[in-house]
Amino acid sequence: MPRRLPPAKPPAPTSLHVDVMDGHFVPTITVGPLFTEALKRVTKLPLDVHLMISEPEKHIEAFAKAGANNITVHVETCENLPRIVERIKALGCAAGVTLNPATPASALDSALPIVDLVLVMSVVPGFSGQKFMPEMIAKAEEIRNKLNALRSAAHLEVDGGINVETLPLMKMAGANVFVAGNAVFKHPQGTAAGVRTLKRIAAG
Repeated sequence: MPRRLPPAKPPAPTSLHVDVMDGHFVPTITVGPLFTEALKRVTKLPLDVHLMISEPEKHIEAFAKAGANNITVHVETCENLPRIVERIKALGCAAGVTLNPATPASALDSALPIVDLVLVMSVVPGFSGQKFMPEMIAKAEEIRNKLNALRSAAHLEVDGGINVETLPLMKMAGANVFVAGNAVFKHPQGTAAGVRTLKRIAAG
């Protein structure tokens, strides 16, 4: 089993994670640039835009103009991942890359030296409320080791089934950014309490 290394940096500041789905790459349809632009007008939080869409290169400029601070694309949808990463950076956004649970971590290797963020999906993208996949702990650890070997300052983000039980597992594997949905919005004491609880665990 790979040696577990600590995160390269402490937890990132709170941001809004915007899941963009096209009904093609994933079965669900969600929001687009207009919604992202509307969010930008009403919040000071950074917008972390996750493009779960086919042909993301056709849309990254629109999301950059809409106010995205970070844009993350899937390796499965990119013929030339490093080129798209460089395009995102040229638009003034931080660039992230991600992969489906079934895709090996090695698929990201060509872009790892230049990314600002790597997102590990710990569920199959497309629907909220799915159960955390524990086998993704090893994938997060593998990617953290790769980033550390490159002396990269990139964040390692995890998304899917993150809650008070699973966040510490992914933190131990080297993640320092945690996306949460149900653990926040369905918290019995309300959304703010859910955020506070997870932030306390992430910082502990």
